[in-house]
Amino acid sequence: MFGIFKKKEPPQEPPKKMPPVPKWRPDISQPLDEIVDRIRFYTNQQRDLVVFEHGTCVLLPEGLSDDQAVSHAKDVLAKIYHYHPDMKPLPMKDGNVLVQYNHPAVNLVLDNLASKNWKVIEERHLDGLTTSEVLMTPLGPNKFDAFGMKALFGRCFMFMDAQALNVLRVVRREA
Repeated sequence: MFGIFKKKEPPQEPPKKMPPVPKWRPDISQPLDEIVDRIRFYTNQQRDLVVFEHGTCVLLPEGLSDDQAVSHAKDVLAKIYHYHPDMKPLPMKDGNVLVQYNHPAVNLVLDNLASKNWKVIEERHLDGLTTSEVLMTPLGPNKFDAFGMKALFGRCFMFMDAQALNVLRVVRREA
């Protein structure tokens, strides 16, 4: 009887996924050996690194065993993923885009891979933003040139690796 006087509940928003992640999970296979080769070149072969399944590389401090290296690398990705994943993309002289973070991890977007997949990168780059994320660029909020689109593409792989933490190998500077 009193149901007609009951206050209507506002519609509930779907729960927000925490931490926020992009919708885009590229199904583009990256040539990991080429990525490792380029990262080793950029570091003058002076750094050990851990390589994750989707190409994210964590640069290691000296003297870690393989087990310590894997543990350290997983911790680095967790710190990036569970805090704000700020990225600092750098254009490399060879045309590649190196995506850096606030911790010693990087993703590399190979120019030749981006060129082969440009149509999908151009179409899906905004899906590389996380929920409610706004990035300010010289073109305006969430407006990206080719460099920015490549950076978002590269960062998607970090999110994929941070959610799964599948280490493929430890690469030593002496190798």
